[in-house]
Amino acid sequence: MDFMFLIATAAGAIATLVAAAVAALIVVKSLSSFKKRTNKDNERTKKPRKKVSFMIPTNRKQETHDKLGKKEKKSHKELGEKEQAIQEDLNVKEQKHEELDDKEQETHEELNSKVQKTYEKLNKEHETHREKNESQTSSRNSRSNSPNEDAVPAQRASAPSPRPLGGGMSVVGIDLGFLNCYIAVARSGGIETIANEYSDRCTPACISLGSRTRAIGNAAKSQIVTNVRNTIHGFKKLHGRSFDDPIVQTERIRLPYELQKMPNGSAGVKVRYLEEERPFAIEQVTGMLLAKLKETSENALKKPVADCVISIPSFFTDAERRSVMAAAQVAGLNCLRLMNETTAVALAYGIYKQDLPPLDEKPRNVVFIDMGHSAYQVAVCAFNKGKLKVLATTFDPYLGGRNFDEALVDYFCDEFKSKYKINVKENSRALLRLYQECEKLKKLMSANASDLPLNIECFMNDLDVSSKMNRAQFEQLCASLFARVEPPLKAVMEQANLQREDISSIEIVGGATRIPAVKEQITKFFLKDISTTLNADEAVARGCALQCAILSPAFKVREFSITDLVPYSITLRWKTSFEDGIGECEVFCKNHPAPFSKVITFHKKEPFELEAFYTNLHEVPYPDPRIGIFTIQNVFPQSDGDSSKVKVKVRINIHGIFSVASASVIEKQNVEGDHSDIPMETETSFKNESKDDVDKMQVDQEEGGHQKCHAEHTPEEEIDHTGTKSKSAPSDKPERLNQTIKKGKVKSIDLPIQSSLCRQLGQDLLNSYIENEGKMIMQDKLEKERNDAKNAVEEYVYDFRDKLGTVYEKFITQEDLNKLSAILEDTENWLYEEGEDQPKQIYVDKLQELKKYGQPIQMRYMEHEERPKALNDLGKKIQLVMKVIEAYRNKDERYDHLDPAEVEKVEKFISEAMSWLNSKMNAQNKLSLTQDPVVKVAEIVAKSKEFEANPTILKKNLKKDV
Repeated sequence: MDFMFLIATAAGAIATLVAAAVAALIVVKSLSSFKKRTNKDNERTKKPRKKVSFMIPTNRKQETHDKLGKKEKKSHKELGEKEQAIQEDLNVKEQKHEELDDKEQETHEELNSKVQKTYEKLNKEHETHREKNESQTSSRNSRSNSPNEDAVPAQRASAPSPRPLGGGMSVVGIDLGFLNCYIAVARSGGIETIANEYSDRCTPACISLGSRTRAIGNAAKSQIVTNVRNTIHGFKKLHGRSFDDPIVQTERIRLPYELQKMPNGSAGVKVRYLEEERPFAIEQVTGMLLAKLKETSENALKKPVADCVISIPSFFTDAERRSVMAAAQVAGLNCLRLMNETTAVALAYGIYKQDLPPLDEKPRNVVFIDMGHSAYQVAVCAFNKGKLKVLATTFDPYLGGRNFDEALVDYFCDEFKSKYKINVKENSRALLRLYQECEKLKKLMSANASDLPLNIECFMNDLDVSSKMNRAQFEQLCASLFARVEPPLKAVMEQANLQREDISSIEIVGGATRIPAVKEQITKFFLKDISTTLNADEAVARGCALQCAILSPAFKVREFSITDLVPYSITLRWKTSFEDGIGECEVFCKNHPAPFSKVITFHKKEPFELEAFYTNLHEVPYPDPRIGIFTIQNVFPQSDGDSSKVKVKVRINIHGIFSVASASVIEKQNVEGDHSDIPMETETSFKNESKDDVDKMQVDQEEGGHQKCHAEHTPEEEIDHTGTKSKSAPSDKPERLNQTIKKGKVKSIDLPIQSSLCRQLGQDLLNSYIENEGKMIMQDKLEKERNDAKNAVEEYVYDFRDKLGTVYEKFITQEDLNKLSAILEDTENWLYEEGEDQPKQIYVDKLQELKKYGQPIQMRYMEHEERPKALNDLGKKIQLVMKVIEAYRNKDERYDHLDPAEVEKVEKFISEAMSWLNSKMNAQNKLSLTQDPVVKVAEIVAKSKEFEANPTILKKNLKKDV
């Protein structure tokens, strides 16, 4: 049997050797054939140009073979000489090409270093720019103070590059909605909408204040019903308005929390926070929400966030826009731009379109319709390649999804009053629950036409209520609301001077556009299908993120211009020496391109005031037409007593906010020996002008504005208050300031401007809001740490008690088990009684006390689990070294080079290690599992590492054998 086994083994070995030999032969042949092919390929690659260069001459020779006759040999010889010359030339070129490659590599490295230096420079400039911006008020934002910046009416825009120039800056767009907020960021080569800590991309615009902390977003929404009086929501329409504003008083009826008149007359909210009644301005409330959105974006991007673009409704006035800017400062955000929601949607739609018509062709006109929870907006935009221009906007600020909710609530309140004899509107908690259920029902009816139930358990007075409704009933109930969809559509087409056939597409966004009856009204008006290519909820945030990428130096951009517009006409008024004593000038007409700057010339002898106001108050959803009063100071008459020529620059900045940006007086300086200067125009030249002349002046300006719409790259418009105007570029300004009038010289002197803006927050008040927000954030942080410490104690109690009955059972005596179980139970009872509300340090001390009992048990368990692996690793290393020593003793050739002294030293080391290990393990084996171990895993691991650290043959041969 053994003999057969040996034969079989030998046969198997022979077969293996034969197979290996065959495989080796095949590999050798394959390598030789591969080498031949490689040589042939190399020969081909060496002579590609030789064959190409001779292809044409050879073919010509063959085609004319019969005609050439005897000249063939001579031509062949000449061609051969040419071939040799060309080949030599090619060799020279190849050498030059290699040199160029080397130079190209060096140049590429230089460019890379220059790009890096440029980016570092941009970062430094950006930081300096941001610090400068933070030191100024919201009314004079650093990005708006540059005359040249706003002189350009169309902002340069682009889509972000797939990879940013650097990773040091964030690009964030925030859709600050009435009901919900969305955050979009530029990263990973595109725009991405990020989720909050609840894995929800939608963050409710809701703040709940408690006795110790604040809840913002999803956590606050869950407290709307339970903490009715102290949960703030639906506050967006209160921005920039006084407490006595009709809109505020209308909203006050809807809101379950209390509104309060602030010291400056604006509307605020009154809630109970930190066990006391406290008023909060709307800027503070929105600042809390923006601070939460900032935190969410920082958690997603893993880096600080400062720069952002925030969306606002296109119908917001200057006061409302400045209020949102102040809220951004309270949150610690640097708002690069307040962007109209419809413009953001248009940017998100058009920037990635590759089939837009060229600039010299007719633009593609697209209508954007946004109906959100509280407002309805329409915009018509013209698209060309790399260009977006908003032609017109219309809106209904009082029509949105909540109006349909209110219609349903009123219907069910009446039904429940007659059916269940309850008055729902007297109970704010029950009314909020009904609003929530009606909103759900409305969404369900958008997808289902059949009867849908409404059931609410323990609704009011322990009553369960139920009802039903279908889509047809809903549309009949809201017929008056659906009728309000068409007028803004008609108005926007009239303002843009377009017909239905001029519109190529209708894009809808906003939650309320999902209602079938709303879609039907839009389709009926335009007589064409509507498009839903954009994400109805996230399009605004994505557009804002794109705009932020455009404005950020951290992202590579390509050319894409954005021209927005002024939603309301703006007029300047000043005192004159006329009989009526008033002068007026409409500086910006409705739908004028924005951002934009204009220079107006006045002739004055003393300081004067300019009052800015909205021309047509009936068009503005705001009770006060005033924008602000701007005092031009330090105006003085000329040396000859004539009026001074004062140039005032007015501007609609990137945020859509009006301001008097600068003012300067032109001082005449006479040349010696000549006093024949032509006098400049003075106010007296305006005395004899009739009312028709004034009207003519205003018409001229409107025409200028219209011309400006078609000349976007003209930076600014200059208007003389007598009715004349001219257009000039920034580069002309130095020439204009240093011009010579006949023999007289002029110089420009900047004048200080004092601004008094309507509903403008004072800097001191804003600073106090920022300080209070910082304190509240710190309070939230401390409360979170306290709760975390409390939760850590509770978690330890439950986790350790569970393990005592399972994995730790063998490692504790019965007596200790009973004692520790009692301690854990007492701790649990303490947590829900006197320990429910304790300082953080109390919980930290309690946890340390529990760990004092628990850690020895946990240590014994861990030592028992990890000891076998550590012993196994040490045993393997000892066996390997002993194997080397045994081979050395057996005269193995591999170890002939070893020094006998070193081998002897290693033997001694191994003997000591084995002796240590045996003694420790013998002692450990005598102990029970409930006793602390004699030898710890860390000691065994340290002993094992001594093999690698010993400077002898262990280093060389241990690794070799392993």
